[in-house]
Amino acid sequence: MSNFSYQKILIVRLSSLGDVLLTTPLIRSLKKDNSKTEIHFLVREEYKDALVNNKNISKLIIFNRTDSAAKIKSELSQSKYELIIDLQNNFRSRNLIFGLNCPVVRFKKLSLQKFLLVNLKLNLLKNSPQIPERYAATLNNLKLDDEGLELISDRKASLSLTINQKLIGFCPGSRHFTKMWPKEYYVELGRKLIADGFGIVLFGGKSDKQICAEISSSLNGCLNLCNENDLLQTAADMKMCKAVVCNDSGLMHTASAVQVPLAAIFGSTVKEFGFVPYKCKNLILENKSLTCRPCSHIGRSSCPKKHFKCMKELTPQLVYNSLISFLNK
Repeated sequence: MSNFSYQKILIVRLSSLGDVLLTTPLIRSLKKDNSKTEIHFLVREEYKDALVNNKNISKLIIFNRTDSAAKIKSELSQSKYELIIDLQNNFRSRNLIFGLNCPVVRFKKLSLQKFLLVNLKLNLLKNSPQIPERYAATLNNLKLDDEGLELISDRKASLSLTINQKLIGFCPGSRHFTKMWPKEYYVELGRKLIADGFGIVLFGGKSDKQICAEISSSLNGCLNLCNENDLLQTAADMKMCKAVVCNDSGLMHTASAVQVPLAAIFGSTVKEFGFVPYKCKNLILENKSLTCRPCSHIGRSSCPKKHFKCMKELTPQLVYNSLISFLNK
């Protein structure tokens, strides 16, 4: 470790769920490096539960969409930070910390490299570290510990779940269509697993209610625990599962943060972007035969080639075989 000397630090990562969870190794390592360091964290209201029980954070500063920049700046200016770590590094985060009289280090987004990979298929990211390590690289001397992501839930698992049920969690939602394995594939996979004696549990938030309801109505015997973005309850319930099957989404990082083995299905995105399960037992399933991947670094609303082979060729039988092998390791 570097014996970090700053006494009061502000970390800025406003969104989204996965990105916020990926900051937790940095937070923990900073605190381990110097227990006297006071860490404040600026995050959007929607994602505060990812950090609300994190004991390495001295103060969580909540940014609501209705808050003015002046209000947040006024609160931040009173703390007299010695260093600001801007892991968002966009116009909004720069505006919120502009004028605070202290040094600022910023996350390098590698935007050019991502553009070249998406548009020209020129891969300069083959050896790029995972996102937590890239976050840590903003502080040249800081080394991360050997632990994974961190999400502390103070909730008890739902009464409908027991550890002996051989449960497999499904997280079928995503913000972008091209990152979603087809719902009918989840249904078929669920039927195969139920025939093997597994129980299926559906997880998601507000935006996932429709797809979870549709899968639930087509999959007899599954349990739909999709909720109103209650991340802490979802985390507690995920811990009851033998494994989670998910898309490249915030709930993938949630499963990673509670150390549940996971099988992640990647469509339009690729591992090189760095947003992969971090330091947990995981399996990544992707169609490596296509020259059109990746078509985006964040996902798209439709397949630009109209065939959606990146997901459709990852059949339920293929995922089932891979998952069973993964579980037996």
